[in-house]
Amino acid sequence: MPAILFGSISTLVDTSELQRRSFNEAFAAHDLNWNWSQDDYRSMLGSNGGADRISEYASSTGTEVDAAAVHATKSEIFQRLIGESDVKTRPGVADTIDSAKANGLKVGFVTTTSRENIDALLAALSPELTADSFDIIVDASSVDAGKPDPASYEFALKTLGENASDSVAIEDNAGGVQAAAAAGVTCVAFPNENTAGTDFGSATDTVDALDPERVRALIAA
Repeated sequence: MPAILFGSISTLVDTSELQRRSFNEAFAAHDLNWNWSQDDYRSMLGSNGGADRISEYASSTGTEVDAAAVHATKSEIFQRLIGESDVKTRPGVADTIDSAKANGLKVGFVTTTSRENIDALLAALSPELTADSFDIIVDASSVDAGKPDPASYEFALKTLGENASDSVAIEDNAGGVQAAAAAGVTCVAFPNENTAGTDFGSATDTVDALDPERVRALIAA
């Protein structure tokens, strides 16, 4: 049974600016005189991992910081903001999932974020999307290596009992596309507000809305 694998929170809902706001509020909470502009943030999105971004930025500014603690605060803020926001699925997402189910395809959510972030997002989207919408949900605790390492995709495929050649990934950033490609999965780039204009390398398509028939056709190609 083929599978469609959504690769990050922002492939379902464009949370990129909420993420940036959460970082900046976390910096203030930890008395850090940092404020990431949209251009700053966009320059950091070539790889995944918020704690790593904080650590790298601290090194670049010569600042001593507990990156894990700051990132934990950022996650708490993000989860609160998601709950307070009127979030909606991105164009074509709900239709693609409904179409996949109707045509006997499996649907996965293959992220490198925390389960708490995923739970907050799905709670905000319920009943349109819930955990039951997915045959597998991969989070940061599922594998040891984050993207662009292919471990999360390899874990998802093994758990689902599916072949990479029978699957399509949907990713919103270059690191996610690289992870899918390294796992041998055809990938559609679905950039968010802050990754638009990125070079997605090996992505088969770059779209601003998902077309269920086109996504299914890529599996059959």
